[in-house]
Amino acid sequence: MNFKLGLTGSIGMGKSTTAGLFADAGCAVWDADQAVHRLYAIGGAAVDPMREALPEALTNGAVDRAKLRRLIAGDQHLLSLIEKIVHPLVQADRKSFCDAITADVLVFDIPLLYETGAETEMDAVACVHVSPATQKQRVLARGTMDETQFAQILAKQMPIAEKIARSDFLIETDTLDHARTQVRDILVQIRERKPHA
Repeated sequence: MNFKLGLTGSIGMGKSTTAGLFADAGCAVWDADQAVHRLYAIGGAAVDPMREALPEALTNGAVDRAKLRRLIAGDQHLLSLIEKIVHPLVQADRKSFCDAITADVLVFDIPLLYETGAETEMDAVACVHVSPATQKQRVLARGTMDETQFAQILAKQMPIAEKIARSDFLIETDTLDHARTQVRDILVQIRERKPHA
């Protein structure tokens, strides 16, 4: 029987890098963002329902994420409509992954794990974190958003302190080596079936 570990954090905390460390250590990793990309691509399960609900969000037979962001910016009510379409499809994708994978530890990289209630499907949750100053520096260094956009994203997410308080394991991503050591320690505990830090 496999162990389901939820992996969460906040933007710029190093979650994707940490997911890669778990994969390097032999875990199977499911990525929520990649699942959404699959659902939005041509032939993806979200395309037809989105075409029906929001045809202006499509480009060449695929859901256009940039158009979606612009539409949501203009009408905040659209977000709940989109979530009603996408969340069940993401959940189905996650279930298919669980049914198909035989690895002993499955890691679920879900940025909004607590916000969507997905923690109830996990055996334990690991939260990646770093200082607010480092987080801000990392996000702004990407060059994909300004300080205002960063603040807007943070406002939509559960505060990192609350995620930390609710999680079974913590991974500080101040350096890659430190993160790797913590990942290994967590896997030792999980494989000994001690899910709580």
